[in-house]
Amino acid sequence: MDDDKGRVDAVGSEARAAIVVRRGVAAGSEARGTAGPVEVPTRMLVDALLREDGTVDAGELYDVAGALAMSDQQVRLCIKRLVAEGAFTHEGRGRKALLRATAETVRSIAPDVEFVRYAFQQDTGLAPWDGTWHLAAFAVPEAARAARDALREALVRLGGAVLQGGLYVSANAWESYVEDEARRLDVADRVTLLTSKDLRRGDLREPGAIARELWPQHAIADRYHRLTAVAGSRLERLNDPAELSAPELLTIAVEIAAEFTRAMEPDPLLPPELLPRPWAGTQARRLVSRCWSLLRERERAGGTAGPRIFRLYEDVVESG
Repeated sequence: MDDDKGRVDAVGSEARAAIVVRRGVAAGSEARGTAGPVEVPTRMLVDALLREDGTVDAGELYDVAGALAMSDQQVRLCIKRLVAEGAFTHEGRGRKALLRATAETVRSIAPDVEFVRYAFQQDTGLAPWDGTWHLAAFAVPEAARAARDALREALVRLGGAVLQGGLYVSANAWESYVEDEARRLDVADRVTLLTSKDLRRGDLREPGAIARELWPQHAIADRYHRLTAVAGSRLERLNDPAELSAPELLTIAVEIAAEFTRAMEPDPLLPPELLPRPWAGTQARRLVSRCWSLLRERERAGGTAGPRIFRLYEDVVESG
């Protein structure tokens, strides 16, 4: 049990749901209610500026990077790494260059919007909890340690919490996702799935109390408070009638996307019935939705085709 808890702590900040990318996001200030600068890794910036045709305009990339206090050298090194990895090809020189993503890269950075859409549905009361706990148990031998560790990480990434050695629980129906991961890791025959409406943990029987013990709700809420501060400050800029340049709009979009990803990744998306009211995530997502609507309006008014994140955010927010 202690071994599992240690591993869970180590992967607790792994991806839960990402709307732009599912790669790591640089750690930023977690101070409640304090916006401050938003840190965006260069790799995330490149992915965020990917256009519908699978290309990234280098001039646009350098402009937005500069607005985010990144040096040209950082951008050049990032481009060099991406090309060396085979993730992008490079055509032209300097700011007139064009980066072209491979088909695999386009697929790999496509967002898993299903979880984000589900979060918006929870916020609007469209996904009520039926009181069912979903459990996954596994016994993978030491000979398959790599697969066992990967399965642990996947269960946490899917919003699970460890109950004891080899036993995890989620408040959401996750069976199909767990089965997919188990098959991918070739340990499907080692996994048992079950549900219960009578989960007890020691003397705890009340679902809300169990949820508070199993998931770090305060830490999750702190990230949403940070997102609220960032989205709120950007919303003020977007509501200002002053004209914003295309690079400025893109910078705001990337900042919101980065902070949104940072807040959503560790969120197990617990049902509202198990969370304190009001919940910080609901307020933060509401602000993000308003920001995105205004960004989309400005982008359309400018008559230019923005990056894929414009369409992807709009699709999720509107469908949620």
